[in-house]
Amino acid sequence: MAAALESPPLVPAVATAIGSLPHTDAREAAQLVLETHPQFPTAPQLPTRTPLEGMVAQWARALPEVTVGHDGSISVREVTNEPPVPIFHADAHGGLLTFLDVAASNGARPPRVKVQIAGPLTLGLALDHCGLPAAQAFRRGGEAARAWATAVEDLVHERLPGTALVLFFDEPALVAWRRGDAPLGHEDAIDVLSGALAAPACPTGVHICGAGDRRLALEAGPQVLGIEVEDDLVDDADVLARHLEADGWIAWGAVPTDRPVGESVEPLWRALVGVWCELTRRGCDPVRLRTQSIITPACGLAGHGPTQAERALRLARDLAHRVHDQAIAARLTLGA
Repeated sequence: MAAALESPPLVPAVATAIGSLPHTDAREAAQLVLETHPQFPTAPQLPTRTPLEGMVAQWARALPEVTVGHDGSISVREVTNEPPVPIFHADAHGGLLTFLDVAASNGARPPRVKVQIAGPLTLGLALDHCGLPAAQAFRRGGEAARAWATAVEDLVHERLPGTALVLFFDEPALVAWRRGDAPLGHEDAIDVLSGALAAPACPTGVHICGAGDRRLALEAGPQVLGIEVEDDLVDDADVLARHLEADGWIAWGAVPTDRPVGESVEPLWRALVGVWCELTRRGCDPVRLRTQSIITPACGLAGHGPTQAERALRLARDLAHRVHDQAIAARLTLGA
């Protein structure tokens, strides 16, 4: 039985990361996220340390039919229905395992942590590209994602008893559904993703990096939706409003990762508030926008230098402080 949690899994206006970092030293990466985001650190994924920590390679390896190359590529040997075997390995999961070791040895353990794994649609699309029939590819992707979700949950409870876990599924493949060229139908994709979200007992989220199908992700029922702060969010204001009204949370990817960022949080704050104002005009509750919020970089940081990655993490932290202050003000002003 898991230890009783010492803090709630989700609290307003805290900062965390997406997952990937450019570091080659796993201990250094762990210390960075624990220092910068002490209330909600994210376990690092370190594909620069080894390609085996690449998003697909790290999690597809649980499937018996998958072979992972030294370069992180995957291939499928045969079609099989053998169950996934989610085993944590020092090479493929060094960032996660070292993070848990460092967090456990700290005097003050984090009250909550975030771990991100490849989502079932992203795994399914990778298997489809390897030549598996689409139905088989997405079924196996779903099985692997569900197996890893419960394995991660057990691992965190074992290594950090009393610390809450929020588990995210990374779904860059949702871009294919928004483009309309995915090899799996909309309703079937919802079923695959919702099955993975329901596997662990902890709160779960979906991270969408880029122009992914936000509506499909929300139909699958995540408790947290991770999205980039973009002007086109107003196009989905209706479903975002319903998500918030149902006590869902949004992880706002408010620190750009597709261009250099400066030292000041001011332009990021103005951009976030501007989007919130537009969403409020389209029906989103202004208090919920602020109080059911988490602040993150837009996407992973593995493609950046260590200095720029650290800056992005610190900007997310500083922006979260601003959001926290306004969330309190909004509650007082509107009587929430």
